[in-house]
Amino acid sequence: MSELVLVSHGQFCTELKKSAEMIMGPQDGIHTVELLPSDGPEDFRAKFEKTTEGLSDFTVFADLMGGTPCNVVARILMEGKGSFDLYAGMNLPMIISFINGEMIGMTPNIIDDAKAGIVHVNDMLS
Repeated sequence: MSELVLVSHGQFCTELKKSAEMIMGPQDGIHTVELLPSDGPEDFRAKFEKTTEGLSDFTVFADLMGGTPCNVVARILMEGKGSFDLYAGMNLPMIISFINGEMIGMTPNIIDDAKAGIVHVNDMLS
């Protein structure tokens, strides 16, 4: 079973996991790594490596393309020190899509599912 690692500035990843659990129930296979104001890139990398140590199959969702969490994880990939998928632009629909995919044994289309969650509700109402 594939696991999910959420990385973000501040506690966004932790709170997003909590929101997903409100909808989907407890998720032991989702891990979070927060970049706190007191952390530098090296601190964040150490936390990420500690969190992913022992995980053989995982996917990473980052909050923001070009931000430190995404950049640090991308550097690990560029150094050839990891074999995982990294997606930026994390949102709740893509996390739910990942969980659903794991539950039914299918690979979700993370990018399409994430985009499908973006809707201008006013247009739908008119």
